[in-house]
Amino acid sequence: MERAFHALVDDGEVWLVDPLDGPELEAAAELGEPAGVLQLLDRHDRDCAGIADRLGVPHLKVPDSVPASPFEAIAAMRMPGWRETALWWPQRQALIVAEALAANPMHTGGRRLGVHLLLRAWPPRSLRGYRPRHLLLGHGPGIHGSEAATELEAAYARSRRDLPRVLLGLPRAIQ
Repeated sequence: MERAFHALVDDGEVWLVDPLDGPELEAAAELGEPAGVLQLLDRHDRDCAGIADRLGVPHLKVPDSVPASPFEAIAAMRMPGWRETALWWPQRQALIVAEALAANPMHTGGRRLGVHLLLRAWPPRSLRGYRPRHLLLGHGPGIHGSEAATELEAAYARSRRDLPRVLLGLPRAIQ
């Protein structure tokens, strides 16, 4: 699944997004003072609660807002069985998405970025229209520079059209 987590640093504070316990977490802790653990997807429990408890910081699970932070919370999905918040960081032009968008083979059908398989028929409108310079994802590598906005728009534009391509590529993607 190519899981990723992010350590977002602002003014000496570190916000951990969907973290996993391990050596990367130790490196993230050296970036600044921990401010909080953000769990952007209801079922992305990962190690969020334990890490927040160990660091003595808040654990915000699928937050509607992130107080005292530079982030704007976006209700990416709000339906039974799928609650997801994305983050927009205006100062950095960064869009952080846990699951609705991904850059791993299971979601992309061989393209660079794709909408989650289960959302392709009706992709969430809430993420469309952002012009990020940084697109950070919960699955797969991030996309940076002018390509981030271009790939975001392309993923939406071909979401339905690429559904057969993604389905045909699933056997290779899950090997």
